[in-house]
Amino acid sequence: MPRAGEVERAVRRAVLAALLVGTLFATAAGQTAPSAADSALAVEILEELVEIRTLSGSPATVEAAEALAARLRAAGFSAEDVQVTGPEPGLGNLVARYRGDGTGGAPILLMAHLDVVDARPEDWSVDPFTLTEEEGWWYGRGTTDNKAGAAMLVANFIRYRQQEFVPDRDLIIVLTADEETTSASIKWLVGEGREHIDDPAFALNTDSGGGILRDSEEAMFGVQASEKIYLTFQLEVTNPGGHSSRPTPDNAIYRLAGGLNRIAAHRFPVELNDVMRAFFERSAALEEGQLAADMRAVAATPPDPAAAERLSESPYYNALMRTTCVATRLEAGHADNALPQTARATVNCRVLPGGSPDEIERIVAEVLADDEIAISRVNVPTASPPSPLTPDVLGPIEELAGAMWPGVPVVPLMSTGATDGLYVRNAGIPVYGVSAIFSDPDDARAHGKDERIAIDRFYEALEYWYRLVRNLSR
Repeated sequence: MPRAGEVERAVRRAVLAALLVGTLFATAAGQTAPSAADSALAVEILEELVEIRTLSGSPATVEAAEALAARLRAAGFSAEDVQVTGPEPGLGNLVARYRGDGTGGAPILLMAHLDVVDARPEDWSVDPFTLTEEEGWWYGRGTTDNKAGAAMLVANFIRYRQQEFVPDRDLIIVLTADEETTSASIKWLVGEGREHIDDPAFALNTDSGGGILRDSEEAMFGVQASEKIYLTFQLEVTNPGGHSSRPTPDNAIYRLAGGLNRIAAHRFPVELNDVMRAFFERSAALEEGQLAADMRAVAATPPDPAAAERLSESPYYNALMRTTCVATRLEAGHADNALPQTARATVNCRVLPGGSPDEIERIVAEVLADDEIAISRVNVPTASPPSPLTPDVLGPIEELAGAMWPGVPVVPLMSTGATDGLYVRNAGIPVYGVSAIFSDPDDARAHGKDERIAIDRFYEALEYWYRLVRNLSR
């Protein structure tokens, strides 16, 4: 029995979907226009996912994966082609295969994740685990990170099946269970569980890239093709200590603080790979004056030092151009009336793709310039080579973006953070992040209060993904 108001809400959404898809999308030759039912199904799936509190690595991710698997099996997919699997029972990864005729080569991997960062209901304006519609927005934990992407992929698989579409290669959806924490799921799938995904030609990730809005207008369509390497050090100074009434010059806190000040003053050199050079070249067309000139100058070979210096005043541009290391945690001492016997600091580095963790550690030690500050690694860094900007993949991405959002430039991006794409790239599979959801970067709410997605932007991205995957597999 449907819940009170559920049928009415579904009808309203179907009507809204029909109106939006009829006005937003012109149907190209050979393309099938989306129906209200197609769009309403995607929203129904999104609503179901938001209501499942899929904290990273929790049993609820298995529940969500099984719910999606049931939908795909009901649509005609075989049990062999729809599996919930992972490195351990509590990690529910959905792996779904849409079989092609084999004429187009290796499969395409389609990525999203089911897990979310927790949300405290008392902090939100609405229930974070109910899809709530208000003034053109859908609110709920995971609406942008990354349950919208998961809903789009599954809804489009069902739409392809209903249309009896036969791709020229296999299409494989992977929805992981712990992207927000350990990423053990994707590590397993590209390692011990590799038979589930074969050797894809490339991957498309709904969890990165995306459109940028400026003053509510589409300004840029971003394609994530690179990510920085995550590397963390612990710095430690030990000392015999003593009574605080008899201070000594050799204070563990002062010694560590001196080293941290030297880290703060150090700048790694500017190094641009092909992705970032293309980013600055294309971004310059969106800017004007000195900023546009500096972007073009820093994209030159070699980069212009004065332009790089000016761009470095922006934390974002600075992080795009160079490796960064920053102190993030500090602890010292054991009593108010005792000299510190131990002082520790955590320094987190985001290393440019292709950079050597060993070389970064050597530079950190050189900058600290103090043998009494011990350095140890907190994590094992994972390399992440940039994905090549190949015309076979980037061409269709640009062509479709140009058709749906005329005049909006497509710009390759490097993420300063990390996604599951990090481990897929490291396994030799190029990854391209094309979430296709346009949003205002100054209103980013993922992981925070009142996470939301604009309803019309959801439908746009749903149709973009439907067309893009078809275009790349026929």
